[in-house]
Amino acid sequence: MISSKSDYEAYLEADCRSLAVKKDLKTFVFDDIWRFERLMRRLEYYTNCKKRRFLRIIVLLLYRKKSKELGFSIPINVFGPGLSIAHRGTIIISGYAKIGANCRIHACVNIGTAAGALDASPIIGDNCYIGPGAKIFGKIHIGPNVAIGANAVVNKDFPEGNVTIGGIPARIISAKTSEGLLIRGYV
Repeated sequence: MISSKSDYEAYLEADCRSLAVKKDLKTFVFDDIWRFERLMRRLEYYTNCKKRRFLRIIVLLLYRKKSKELGFSIPINVFGPGLSIAHRGTIIISGYAKIGANCRIHACVNIGTAAGALDASPIIGDNCYIGPGAKIFGKIHIGPNVAIGANAVVNKDFPEGNVTIGGIPARIISAKTSEGLLIRGYV
């Protein structure tokens, strides 16, 4: 969680590396996903450090507008450093979920709570790849270096990590990890 200016800068740098964005004016202005992630990290910084209340409100409004434009419902303080959103499309994340560093997430993903319990949300480890259409819900723990296949429905624990899971309901389908499926922007 961002708790200082140096944390904020480190998160931005990790996100930039994970997205593999070029540091030029064209990308800075026209890359919508990079703009969204920059707004998210700035809002986290202003909120967590209780800085610049007026600017926080402006950034919040810009963040909400960009979220609607891209189809994202992603609350702040959920993702660790090194977030890589593959492309625009519906992504819905519970505010109670916790996702580690270097997560690559695709469109049509839903990470939510168990039915009837607001805080029963998933905890996902570092270096995880979440394929398109994956549904992850309930009070479950997914370990590090896990690749979650497209359209998987994950509703049970995989705490050991270092596997590929997929299917409905999800099960271990391979001993391959997320290596090669994401760029580790945060070391």
